[in-house]
Amino acid sequence: MDSSRTSIAGTAVDEDVYIKNEQTRGELGHRMAEDEAQAPTGPRKFQHAFWDPEVAHLRKIYFKILGMTVAFIVVAMWLFFSIYWGSLGETAEHVPNLKAYVVNRDGSGGEGLLGQAIVAAFEANSRGEGVAAKQHLTWTVVDSSYLPSNEDVAHAVVEEEVWAAVVVNSDATSLLTSARSSGNSSYDPRTALTFFYNQGRNEIAANSFIVPYTTALLQSTLSAFNAKTNAQYFASLTSGADEVRQQALAVIAQAPQTVSQPFNYQAVNLRPYTKTASQAVLLVGQIYIVILSFIITMTHDFARGIISPFLRFTSYARMRLLVPLVIYIPVSFSYAMVNLPFKITFDAKYTYAGGFFLFWVFVYLGMAAMGLATEAMITLLTPRFIAYFLIALIITNVSVASVPIVLQPSFYRYGYGFPVFNLSEAVRTIIFNTKNHLGLNAGVLLAWVALSMITVPLFTWLMRRKDEQAEQQKNAEKKVVV
Repeated sequence: MDSSRTSIAGTAVDEDVYIKNEQTRGELGHRMAEDEAQAPTGPRKFQHAFWDPEVAHLRKIYFKILGMTVAFIVVAMWLFFSIYWGSLGETAEHVPNLKAYVVNRDGSGGEGLLGQAIVAAFEANSRGEGVAAKQHLTWTVVDSSYLPSNEDVAHAVVEEEVWAAVVVNSDATSLLTSARSSGNSSYDPRTALTFFYNQGRNEIAANSFIVPYTTALLQSTLSAFNAKTNAQYFASLTSGADEVRQQALAVIAQAPQTVSQPFNYQAVNLRPYTKTASQAVLLVGQIYIVILSFIITMTHDFARGIISPFLRFTSYARMRLLVPLVIYIPVSFSYAMVNLPFKITFDAKYTYAGGFFLFWVFVYLGMAAMGLATEAMITLLTPRFIAYFLIALIITNVSVASVPIVLQPSFYRYGYGFPVFNLSEAVRTIIFNTKNHLGLNAGVLLAWVALSMITVPLFTWLMRRKDEQAEQQKNAEKKVVV
């Protein structure tokens, strides 16, 4: 008999044996009553109320099983639910872990007034001045020669060198001065600064921290600087001749934006979070993958119990590994197909067909990584207790996939080596064209599969040896009786 279908708890085995003996005794009692007109020796089927004294011993076992289940669930809650709560509970405390650049190209050597004001404001913000504790990003001022063009800045953000960047564009201050002098009606205040960010890398970090904190800082800084520069501009007019003032008013009429809002910024989302349905494949869908692979594990456990007692170990071990891997193929492909009607952007980085099939490959690898893990553990835990491992597997994986690990306590760095984090990162690369970690992601998932290739045969061998010893002892007892 397959050892994975026997309980690891001795008391549970004793209860099963006791119940079976009681049922057998009851059946014998009924036959004796029919044959010899005697009363049955045990509880009679379909004849008792719940609180009947004759089923008191069975009722005790019933309550004991329920009580142990409740106890196990409570322990599992405290062990694993706290991991998920903890992954989200202190994200605001770790916002300074989000690194960002400030690039000043205003004037020769960054000597423009706007550039100097922005650099000073962002450096002060990085030190935590003027904001609540830790409610700021860490801004690093980099020389414009390091990132000569805005394309280089955008590349640094997309390649995850930093989470965001603010650029004071070339000669921003002098362009305003020129527009005020000539009445340039085409002057656009938003050309003064550019704010780059990457929403596709992590929408929670972008929407909750990067964009709100950066825009608030830009708006407050520009509001103060615009007021200051306008005051200086109008003060210079009042000291000039009437002819100069009349000419200035005519210029302002031609280009009112030069005084209404002299400087502004443009936000550039380099990798937009394009589809709400993407959330299904980035997080919730990962849970579904675990559940689907778990269903396969449970079904396979029941099915192989029929034939496993008659197989040699090598044949049995190969069956346990190869059969699930084959079943994962149609199941993972069907999961990938479900996404097609919802217009997931599989063509963000590759062709649509190429992106789709690459997505399927990673879904298969994720299903194999987590499915074979449950296949291994069911050998030791048995179907009776495998659900508790499932809780642990889901929570430890999902806890590191919702918000960036840099926004979590250092404990959660284990997530870099877990399946869901790597599967989610791979999916982001495929559907949002974020930085390519596909080689690393595939390597982690394959490492989990390789680990299960060792643990499944090992655990199977341990349980099979135990079963063989029990079978030998049983045969020896039969010989003694004969």
